[in-house]
Amino acid sequence: MSFRILLIEDEPGLVLTLSDLLTGEGYALETASDGESGLARASAGLFDLVILDIMLPRKTGFDVCRELRQKGIDSAVLMLTAKTQVADRVVGLKLGADDYLTKPFDPAELLARVQALLRRVQKEDRIPVRTFAFDGIEADFERPLVTRHGDTVNLAAKEMQLFHFLVDHRERVVTREEILQKVWKYNSEVASRTIDVHIAWLRQKLEENPQHPKHIHTIRGKGYRFTP
Repeated sequence: MSFRILLIEDEPGLVLTLSDLLTGEGYALETASDGESGLARASAGLFDLVILDIMLPRKTGFDVCRELRQKGIDSAVLMLTAKTQVADRVVGLKLGADDYLTKPFDPAELLARVQALLRRVQKEDRIPVRTFAFDGIEADFERPLVTRHGDTVNLAAKEMQLFHFLVDHRERVVTREEILQKVWKYNSEVASRTIDVHIAWLRQKLEENPQHPKHIHTIRGKGYRFTP
């Protein structure tokens, strides 16, 4: 498995050094040089790990981390900073960062922390999100409540569970077998057709054009994929 890492850093020399280091370890790396563009790319939820500098142009690393967690993005976050104050480390962790590394750092230590965070990601899969927003839709799975352009969307309990499952496993194909196991708890009375019907209901309620869905895709012969 090739883990995907996003590096949000504005120091060209450090970007070059870390790019060589991480790609040399086999990671799929992308970079952004300011907070706003980094937030936009990280918000797609496609990365296993975000390495995030705090002192960034256009938007600070603190703000990026805060907004990612508010959006329900659960990528692991490793924060980098030249600051040494304990208060800054505490703020970062409280905002949802998973680890913290102070510049200057040894490349071996960075790699060790990256590997530790990615092992956690691989072991735990995605942490179930509590809130998630995309394309005019806002979901609060704890209440539970879903709105579309500000209007409440009435989802039945099983529809909500299925939607939550798809969001938690976004950007990857989930099989009907997985859905039966996790959503219907392997109820022997549940037919595969029941899943198809619930998917169709979700599309009717969440998609702008249910006949040509933008977010909930059928992958023929495999299952379904949710793309924000």
